[in-house]
Amino acid sequence: MTSPSPTRRSLWIALLITHLAGLAALLAWVTSETRPVPMHDLQLAGGERLKCVSYAPYHRPGQTPFDPEAVISREQIADDLAALAKITECVRLYSVDQGLDQVPSVAREVGIKVLVGAWIGYDRKKNQIELDHAIKVANDNADVVTALIVGNEVLLRRERTVDEMREHITYAQSRTEVPVTYADVWEFWIRNDSLADAVDFVTVHILPFWEDEPVDIEKAILHVAQIRTEVGEHFKGKDILIGETGWPSAGRQREESKPSRVNQARYIREFIHQAHASGWNYNLIEAIDQPWKRRLEGTVGGFWGMLDAETLNAKFPLSGPVAERDDLATPIGGAAVGAVLALLLAVVSRAGKPSLLRIAALTLSGATTGLLAVLHWEHAHLAYRDATEWIVLGAVAVAAALSTLALACWQGTALPRAETAWAALRRGDLSAANALGALRGVLLFAAAIAALLLFADSRYRDFPTLLYLAPASVYGVIAWWSPAAGRAERVCAALIVLAVIGRWLPEPANPQAIAWLLTGLVFALPALARSQQHEQ
Repeated sequence: MTSPSPTRRSLWIALLITHLAGLAALLAWVTSETRPVPMHDLQLAGGERLKCVSYAPYHRPGQTPFDPEAVISREQIADDLAALAKITECVRLYSVDQGLDQVPSVAREVGIKVLVGAWIGYDRKKNQIELDHAIKVANDNADVVTALIVGNEVLLRRERTVDEMREHITYAQSRTEVPVTYADVWEFWIRNDSLADAVDFVTVHILPFWEDEPVDIEKAILHVAQIRTEVGEHFKGKDILIGETGWPSAGRQREESKPSRVNQARYIREFIHQAHASGWNYNLIEAIDQPWKRRLEGTVGGFWGMLDAETLNAKFPLSGPVAERDDLATPIGGAAVGAVLALLLAVVSRAGKPSLLRIAALTLSGATTGLLAVLHWEHAHLAYRDATEWIVLGAVAVAAALSTLALACWQGTALPRAETAWAALRRGDLSAANALGALRGVLLFAAAIAALLLFADSRYRDFPTLLYLAPASVYGVIAWWSPAAGRAERVCAALIVLAVIGRWLPEPANPQAIAWLLTGLVFALPALARSQQHEQ
């Protein structure tokens, strides 16, 4: 068996240590997510259900309220409400358009009440049509409609003034037989408290995750209780409805606020316990996950539901421990497939007698990439919203996987610059080194774009760590044993470094921001420093 040169041997050792540590850390993390987390058991009295949940029917593939031709069938509404009637005694609507005017009659059949909503926005003509329709729906179904909510966060969106909202509310009051209210974030109600005289009760939204200073799950219920007390004291003599509260199960972490299945279950259980003990009237957001909301609020917007969008099954129980994930076999299987594939390529592509050190390093690299591929696929299923994102980001994922496959065929020779590698590939020189060099240029460019987008517009964008962690673990090692990168690569690398640092600084304790920072630095820094020449 041949012994690698000292320089090349140190390269394989670095790769082996990096991927061994990375694989161990990833497996430990994935395994920890399968461990059930004990939490407060919600004990409801016999037959007792949740007071109310927000209901929007746009959870099936392709459904969105932005489609002006969309009309939800009575059959779908019946299926949805049949599932919801098992857990709640009421649903809240935000509009009566697109077939939602059928909800009260279906709700009557399944034995639940309805908070009817009239959507108020920029278009004055549409507002009047919507309001008149909502009033008619409320009056025609007064036995199941408990209130009419005129407008939702209109002042927050600055689409109408306080005086205009007062006119709409007064108009509804004079024409409906049910109580009338307006719903907005608690801060906007306090800022515009003069509107309270126009409504029968005040409807406030208290969402710890979306606060200007996001709240840790550990303090979330205390925060809600403090705000509920403040609102109650501010509007003495008025009944208070917490019109929206909840927690997301997936998406981007905001400072201390982490979306997760475990945190969602914990929040819902603890909030309901507190609400029932304190006599609060409330409505949870929301009944069913809403994939279309990812267009507005990123991944996190689509996953506030109690029920899964595809199956209408409960996402978590109301008692007993809850685990973040149920499946450990799939990521382990991905690691095994990646390891076997890399091992085969490493053996088949060897030059001369095999080096066990090289084969071990490349096998571990394949295992790490295989595991990351599964995790990225799971994230993509949650996050990618349309064909464009699947094609573009899928292409980046393919490039990342190809870089690991090329690494498995690589003999440790120096990497050419990206432009040199592309020229060689066009001439038909399909060596692993050329493939690695070309792919590094592609991935640095893609990562630079991703880092800049996240830096410039971070509120709703996920940290793309899973997409770039595999290439970072490859190029973050081997690039130190190659000549300096080309100018274009160095520019991309510099942008990555600046952008990941800039994104981390506003939330330095956010683990997702830290992971993205480290991924970007590991990937980009070698391209900014001329490393020692790799021995041929």
